[in-house]
Amino acid sequence: MATVIFVDETTSGARRDAWRLPVAEERLTLRELIRRRVHREVAEHNAGRPGVFHGLVQPTPAERTLDGHRQPEADRAVDPERQFLSAVEAFGRNGFLVLVGDRQVEELDAELDLRADTEVSFLKLVPLVGG
Repeated sequence: MATVIFVDETTSGARRDAWRLPVAEERLTLRELIRRRVHREVAEHNAGRPGVFHGLVQPTPAERTLDGHRQPEADRAVDPERQFLSAVEAFGRNGFLVLVGDRQVEELDAELDLRADTEVSFLKLVPLVGG
């Protein structure tokens, strides 16, 4: 069994604490790895319902409402499949880069070799001020 270590960084130098996800397979596509990551972080959010969702991509404003009305933050569940589709779209428009070890992965269907403690970095691109 492999363990993937997810690291979120931005081009401005911010870095969130790394977290681990056990993976039974030794090979997965980037798409499937993103799916598992997003589903896990959404499940944890929905179970605990903390005030702010911290995930690969943020829910849309429409998703932050329930039945068309603003709800208290604690009552808002996030849809994991919608988050996954948003993440795939963000990857496609270069909203973030993915590095496995020291290699950039550019295709969602690229197969990744996962070993014990494989580090996967998600580098979120921050727009430049004034440009």
